[in-house]
Amino acid sequence: MMLRAVFRRASIRGSSSASGLGKSLQSSRVVASAQFHSVSATETLVPRGSHSRSFHHRSCPGCPDCSRTVFNGYQGTALQRWVRPFSSDSGDVVEAVVPHMGESITDGTLATFLKKPGDRVEADEAIAQIETDKVTIDIASPASGVIQEFLVKEGDTVEPGNKVARISTSADAVSHVAPSEKTPEKPAPKPSPPAEKPKVESTKVAEKPKAPSPPPPKQSAKEPQLPPKDRERRVPMTRLRKRVATRLKDSQNTFALLTTFNEVDMTNLMKLRSQYKDAFFEKHGVKLGLMSGFIKAAVSALQHQPVVNAVIDGDDIIYRDYVDISIAVGTSKGLVVPVIRDADKMNFADIEKTINGLAKKANEGTISIDEMAGGSFTVSNGGVYGSLISTPIINPPQSAILGMHSIVQRPMVVGGSVVPRPMMYVALTYDHRLIDGREAVYFLRRIKDVVEDPQRLLLDI
Repeated sequence: MMLRAVFRRASIRGSSSASGLGKSLQSSRVVASAQFHSVSATETLVPRGSHSRSFHHRSCPGCPDCSRTVFNGYQGTALQRWVRPFSSDSGDVVEAVVPHMGESITDGTLATFLKKPGDRVEADEAIAQIETDKVTIDIASPASGVIQEFLVKEGDTVEPGNKVARISTSADAVSHVAPSEKTPEKPAPKPSPPAEKPKVESTKVAEKPKAPSPPPPKQSAKEPQLPPKDRERRVPMTRLRKRVATRLKDSQNTFALLTTFNEVDMTNLMKLRSQYKDAFFEKHGVKLGLMSGFIKAAVSALQHQPVVNAVIDGDDIIYRDYVDISIAVGTSKGLVVPVIRDADKMNFADIEKTINGLAKKANEGTISIDEMAGGSFTVSNGGVYGSLISTPIINPPQSAILGMHSIVQRPMVVGGSVVPRPMMYVALTYDHRLIDGREAVYFLRRIKDVVEDPQRLLLDI
């Protein structure tokens, strides 16, 4: 039994009734047999310049007389026919955000992008770096995919939670663009033939005698000869450099800085290191350096002079019953000061392992905020750069800093004879508001005694 013809009308709803599409559309005649017709989704009708809410085109393959189109409201003035695969328009998209940067850090500067839009990234792969007052932090991709776009620019200030990039995680990360939306390429304009220059007959003009030029003015001897501006470069300071500059200037403005000096004979400590370095490395897996000897000496001096380990807080003095020693590490991006926690409870091997681990992280830029927070006393070794003598600046909110310097062979009087000795100048800069000169000198003398005779550490004398 044949079905009767069915007519459907779909009213086109647009922003303007005068568009000419306000009339009803009548679907084509459908002839159906006893069997239902198969359905295929091969075409989509898309209004040009707008977004359709629902379009379905159903047809029987191989049946030119059977066609039914169902429309459900759209906006626009003209329809464009666009054939595309039956798939998701944009795919799944995730966003990379700024991670938590520490309790004391509220924002940072987006220093550089490690990837470009269109690059493929894996999960947890770094795509950008944020520079804070203390460390450089990586922004990792939350999932594997292709970077669609960056939402911020290099140099922008960002806060935890800010969106940085959009990443497509779909298998096909290519965005679909309608053919009509593609801008046709305009042919390059043909170069116009050069216009012929009008021929002008040269006329001889009688040249007048030139007046003699006045002599150049003599420059005053007082005028400074400044270099030209094209030989100068101006670059913005990094956040780390600005933070270091601010803290050092605050230290000078706040503390009553005073430095006392002494010199240390390194013979016995260097002999101890040379004698046991192979056995030390074989047992502990780390080299025995001179830094651990000075850390142990500083711990002993702080225990003998606890006021050097203290700090002024308003009208009070806070005495610390622990020893957390900061070590100044110079990196390509600036100075960082990681902390050796509970140095008074460590032996030589523990100190050397901790120093090596912190120095490696500092140079790689992977050191964390927690590893640099706190500290009750600082040791700075300028000797690795060849410094002979210096006056280090206190690292707030500490009250003193020990400066080590290079080892130089100098003639010294030993037992009535002049002999060459490996000598090092040491300096202690301290806050004179809290620490008197007597305590500062005693502290530095204790450093000298322990380094020159390491056996004192075994006997605690």
